[in-house]
Amino acid sequence: MGENGFNFMPAWPELFLAVGGMLLLMIGVFRGPKGREAAATWSPAHAINARSVTWLAIGLLVITAFIVSGQPIERSVIFAGMFVSDAFSIFAKLLILLGSALTLILAIDYNEREQMARFEYAVLILFATVGMMAMVSANDLISLYLGLELQSLSLYVVAAFRRDSLQSTEAGLKYFVLGALSSGMLLYGASLVYGFAGTTSFPGLAAIVADQAAEAPLGLIFGLVFVSAGLAFKVAAAPFHMWTPDVYEGSPTPVTAFFSVAPKIAATALFVRVMIEPFGALGDQWWQIIWVISILSMGLGAFAAINQTNIKRLMAYSSIGHIGYALVGLVSGDETGVRGVLTYVAIYLFMNVATFAVILCMRRQGKSVERIDDLSGLATTQPLLAAALAICMFSMSGIPPLAGFFGKLYVFLPAIAAGYYGLAVIGVLTSVVSAFYYLRVVKIMYFDEPAPAFDQPIGTAMCIVLAGTSLFTLLFFVYPAPLLGAAAVAAAALFAG
Repeated sequence: MGENGFNFMPAWPELFLAVGGMLLLMIGVFRGPKGREAAATWSPAHAINARSVTWLAIGLLVITAFIVSGQPIERSVIFAGMFVSDAFSIFAKLLILLGSALTLILAIDYNEREQMARFEYAVLILFATVGMMAMVSANDLISLYLGLELQSLSLYVVAAFRRDSLQSTEAGLKYFVLGALSSGMLLYGASLVYGFAGTTSFPGLAAIVADQAAEAPLGLIFGLVFVSAGLAFKVAAAPFHMWTPDVYEGSPTPVTAFFSVAPKIAATALFVRVMIEPFGALGDQWWQIIWVISILSMGLGAFAAINQTNIKRLMAYSSIGHIGYALVGLVSGDETGVRGVLTYVAIYLFMNVATFAVILCMRRQGKSVERIDDLSGLATTQPLLAAALAICMFSMSGIPPLAGFFGKLYVFLPAIAAGYYGLAVIGVLTSVVSAFYYLRVVKIMYFDEPAPAFDQPIGTAMCIVLAGTSLFTLLFFVYPAPLLGAAAVAAAALFAG
């Protein structure tokens, strides 16, 4: 379907979720404790209110996912060409909604135990999700920025959500300052692109870039570099990763889990769309940027994580490395490469959620522990929990036949087919290096002397999420066709025009 400014159906999921989020905000305000003291001091009444609002928010995300899955995969453009709905955006939105819902489930018990359960948390996650969905449907540099900032403003707040923690406040402040810097870089790049191309719309840029591909203006190339740098910050790719370890470690663990999944998937999908659609004809220019970012991310993720003792900080460097692997698929700039990127981030979602579910279970005497050594002998005290984390560690290492192996396979093969042998070799070598710290976690769990057991039980919802994500990671090879098929259709949508 072509452009139609009066047809709001392609944006119906975003509109539904935004209105639902505002309704939940009102419900939380009117049903929650009243008065100045109630607002300042946490009480069990806050927990009851937060739990009900959170489950309603999860319900909204599930309904929105059904709405998204029911949309036609044909390309639809609305809002004066600023918003597009196609198979690519549908695939990315479903992953974003799934990641947001799972991390909300993980947050419920933790927030109550840490006396930070407030209804605003779930509402902020919903608004961040609306921003992420708008990002992946952006068809203009202006709508891209609006979606990005709607997401970012919510994330700045949730990073500092634990108000009585200096670490959480520091994480929120660092994220805000560096996020503002990256947004400035992105805006400066967009202004350069507009100045030299005369348009901000993706189709308009694609047409102009195609005409000038042989002799593209230097200002346009500079604009593309700044836009790429701004997006690289959002996906936490090196050398724009500096915020990631501190924010991951300082933020409340459910927030860290959310950061590592939904926003990363949204930013990666946006990165792919921006490189392929408006600037696809400049592939000879931007592949060098992605090539360098990918190598730096894989190398940093592999070597910087070796000496980490905090598991959340280890997962921060791990996420940087995984973004490097995902971007290997983008370097090839073709349909197969984009399919590999989408497959990789989908598998990464399940591996990461399962890992953070285990991290959230790391409690002793009611207090959370985060040191890797705290996992000593976990296979003896809680074998099922150890098995779930071992599956995730082996998968992230890329050991067959687990899902992580296929994720890396589907990004390395397009790079090899496109002639980027060096990039693929570096990817394999950094995978071997990163296997050291992943397998060290397994060694600590299975061969070290048992530490005191973690608190039990871990909660029904947590068990279901942990079991589901672990089994997907373990058994993906049995029937990978649905995910691979959906990723192929999504990738084809970017090249259909």
